[in-house]
Amino acid sequence: MSGVRDRMSGVRDRLRTALGRAPRTRRGRRRAVQAVMLGTVLALTPATWMHLTADGRLRTTADVPAREVAVVFGAGLWKGRPTPYLAHRLDTAAELYRSGKVKVVLVTGDNSRIEYDEPDAMRTYLTARGVPDGRIVSDYAGFDTWDSCVRAKKIFGVDRAVLVTQGFHIRRAVALCDAAGVDAYGVGVAEPLDATWYYGGARELAAAGKAALDAALEPDPRFLGDREPGVTEALASATAG
Repeated sequence: MSGVRDRMSGVRDRLRTALGRAPRTRRGRRRAVQAVMLGTVLALTPATWMHLTADGRLRTTADVPAREVAVVFGAGLWKGRPTPYLAHRLDTAAELYRSGKVKVVLVTGDNSRIEYDEPDAMRTYLTARGVPDGRIVSDYAGFDTWDSCVRAKKIFGVDRAVLVTQGFHIRRAVALCDAAGVDAYGVGVAEPLDATWYYGGARELAAAGKAALDAALEPDPRFLGDREPGVTEALASATAG
């Protein structure tokens, strides 16, 4: 019993200490409330920036303005094939190509390991759905959204594009590509509101802060490299054809 009393006494002491740290004066309480409000504003600022930047830039496959290039962001592989979310992005890009809204599809994803190759898996999926291989350009160093946007601009020379990704990600993609110098419209792929969708939405809240820092600081991608002519050559081939 004495051990229980000692533990209870310790709990009471810790509670008293915590309460003792709380502001006791009206001025102290006001400052505490102001600090909480400031923290809330700072936490919401990145999300507000993304929404304001993307306003008026979100479209459907039917009403998106024509652009020469569609950019499809990677979303993971399962046993070497696109995950359902990535497959839905690629289906949308194929639809944009077939309808004449875009002439070239830039697939950007992770190929940091020999056994993991998102861009090649994306290319295979698109060609199976009628997009000619010569109209597909691969970016093997699209390790995150910022890297993909910067590389689209600096490495592949993309100035204007239609971005294709899920609805919970599309505002961040548009905002980051805008910061990277790409004039972009976004097509958000609709998905059922399942566990994956909610996870993606929650992840965006955390990703918003990094996105705002990327846009402000403009860091180089993890891998930049030399200028690549893939998009220019594919567009020239499309025009000649």
